[in-house]
Amino acid sequence: MKNNKEKVIVVIGAGSIGQAIARRVSAGKHILLADLRQENSDAAAKVLSEAGFQVSTAIVDVSSRASVHALVETAIAIGEVTGLIHAAGVSPSQASPTTILKVDLYGTALVLEEFGNVIADGGSGVVIASQSGHRLPPLTIEQNKALATTRTEELLSLPFLQPDQVKDSLHAYQLSKRGNSLRVMAEAVRWGKRGARINTISPGIIITPLAKDELSGPRGDGYRRMIDISAVGRAGTPDEVGSVGALLMGQDGSFITGSDFLMDGGVTAAYWYGELAPKTE
Repeated sequence: MKNNKEKVIVVIGAGSIGQAIARRVSAGKHILLADLRQENSDAAAKVLSEAGFQVSTAIVDVSSRASVHALVETAIAIGEVTGLIHAAGVSPSQASPTTILKVDLYGTALVLEEFGNVIADGGSGVVIASQSGHRLPPLTIEQNKALATTRTEELLSLPFLQPDQVKDSLHAYQLSKRGNSLRVMAEAVRWGKRGARINTISPGIIITPLAKDELSGPRGDGYRRMIDISAVGRAGTPDEVGSVGALLMGQDGSFITGSDFLMDGGVTAAYWYGELAPKTE
């Protein structure tokens, strides 16, 4: 018997990576594309619509519970939420430590909580974290647990996330992205009770419009050195992230949940054990 209820893939963040994953997992489904800026959603929706996908758009501020909850309501009004692609965030070059923690750490926890309440049986999701989360020195067991399980509304009150502890944007970003993978591991337990799966992908330098800005900005030399020294010797493409996203969200990845997939061309390996390693006296 044909199921007439629409299956909805929610994409938060209308950039190249979110689109690349959506293209691989959304055939025959309804894409709800949400971004902080309507013009970003509209531009991405045009491309996807012209490629044969059914797309609606919405505005969302992931740092606002009311805004994320409204997106959930929009999604369930369309149909059954079978997929979540969370690719929204701000980079160290774009924002202050406080904003990065609010958007990238708290915002991701909020999205996981709200969509974890409605994700369908058999559904799946991916969160785009970052190689930066793998560059942070080990946290304590207590800090790991706090990032993973602290109630969403209390997350930003953790002592080690206060301004006197997190003084620069890169540190805030690394903590946020480490927090994303830890949070997803904990959420995988809750999502599993609904018959759903959730994982993170931690990409390295992926060539997107934002990355091109970064490469020409104050951190550009450092990024180019990372690329040159890495084992692969090049940056990645959104399509490569899309392929991993498709594995994690599809039937071939049905035994994978609560996991983080680092894909950075070997940059993190070089950071810990190669030429990018910090110099020690």
